Amino acid sequence: MTTAPILEIRNLTQHFGGLTAISDFNIKLKNNQMAGLIGPNGAGKTTIFNLVSGFYQPSQGEIFINGKPTAGLKPHKVTALGVARTFQNIRLWNQMTVLDNIKVAQHGKLGYGFFDALMRTKVYRETEDRINHEAYELLKVFELDKFADDFPTNLPYGLQRKLEIVRALSEKPSLLLLDEPAAGLNTVDMHELIRLIRWIHDSFDVTIWIIEHHMDVMMELCDELKVIDFGHTIAEGPALEVQKNPAVITAYLGDENI
Repeated sequence: MTTAPILEIRNLTQHFGGLTAISDFNIKLKNNQMAGLIGPNGAGKTTIFNLVSGFYQPSQGEIFINGKPTAGLKPHKVTALGVARTFQNIRLWNQMTVLDNIKVAQHGKLGYGFFDALMRTKVYRETEDRINHEAYELLKVFELDKFADDFPTNLPYGLQRKLEIVRALSEKPSLLLLDEPAAGLNTVDMHELIRLIRWIHDSFDVTIWIIEHHMDVMMELCDELKVIDFGHTIAEGPALEVQKNPAVITAYLGDENI
């Protein structure tokens, strides 16, 4: 029996007006794989993540999550297929506590309706107790439980990054998209991030796809890299080989530096 890839992208192309942002992009990611997507600024990396997570609909091509097509699906429907993501700029609900940031990520899986919430039925109470317990236990796993009643803005930047990843994991995804998770981190926090992502990969049954400009982070974490420039794939394969690829060096540094 053949198992479908966690993510399969076929001939993905995206136009914005007269601009072709992504051209004929293809990839397959299998269960529990950790892969990277790199390229210069403006190469189209976040556009691909936006397409995978349903924020954009592709001009051409197909995207499959766990063997199911995502064509026409809104972001919350794509999330229900098993996709969670973080963003280059941290997106937390700063008017909610750390614990509530984790709980609110479960809104699509509540299992009760407006009447239950209004009347505080048994289904409502039991569901809320379960979500509260699961959220707190997840914070404990990641050593964030002591901040449960704090607001995200009161946390150090590195812990805000960590919280965003934990919130994404609370959705129990099969595919976790990390968009520049090391952005804005100092050296100490960056090494902690590497340890955290590696631990998540070893401890959770999740495929991780990372966009990152810090090559040392990518070399530490990813076995396979795919490189795009101006929307075109210019290299792919084992990280050590890709790092030495002349086309990749040219894209990042320019011909004069070769």
